[in-house]
Amino acid sequence: MFYGLATRKLDTGPWRFHHVLEDIQTLNERAILGELEVTAVSIHAYPSVSDKYALTSCGGSVGDGYGPLVVACQPMSTDDLRGRRIAVPGELTTAFLALNLLLGRGGFEHVVVPFDHIIERVASGGVEAGLVIHEGQLTYHRHELHKVVDLGEWWKAQTGLPLPLGGNCVRRDLGIVAMKEVAGIIRRSIEYSLEHRREAVEHALRYARDMGQDLADRFVGMYVNHWTLDYGDLGRRAIQELLSRGRDMGMVAPVGAIDFV
Repeated sequence: MFYGLATRKLDTGPWRFHHVLEDIQTLNERAILGELEVTAVSIHAYPSVSDKYALTSCGGSVGDGYGPLVVACQPMSTDDLRGRRIAVPGELTTAFLALNLLLGRGGFEHVVVPFDHIIERVASGGVEAGLVIHEGQLTYHRHELHKVVDLGEWWKAQTGLPLPLGGNCVRRDLGIVAMKEVAGIIRRSIEYSLEHRREAVEHALRYARDMGQDLADRFVGMYVNHWTLDYGDLGRRAIQELLSRGRDMGMVAPVGAIDFV
């Protein structure tokens, strides 16, 4: 989605963007400290940073009937996951919140593992199951692992809503005029990337792990699409529902009505 920006295909006016590549858990932690003017953030983490940041209407990663997976070395049911030791990509990730909503808070033992090491940790027997995000959702079978549950599929069956996993947010101290300008530039970058999809995917491949062009294009199609251009009413409702359920479980601070830029 940032291809247009990263390759300087867009006129950004007076604004200059420096791209910082970090995993989502690290970005969540940096957002709590307010270190970056614009950052990706897990929807789960947003209430913890909402005093400093506003969500942009664009830039969301939304799973519409699909999402993070729990995988294991052996076939098992969802009920079998209770009490198991599960590798997770971070306690502030939306995937972790969704898994707690499924199994109940404290219904499993978790160990935090960098997202790109979870599959190998499961395959080696270091944990009984793993919560897989990013392209591991498409490549886990190469390691002879078994899907236990798709959290996006489960969420849709429970609520009828897509699962909002992540978004972009802009720091409030920039002022509302600047916030809107920056959000507009991000949206134009997403539009440009979707219009030049093949080149954008080729650009993204330099950061991909264990993916070829076809698989990368498939993954991009899952998470960079019309939801990324704007959450829309349904996406906004999904965010509120997810955070409300997280609040009721005691895992999310009350956030009230969410303002979007």
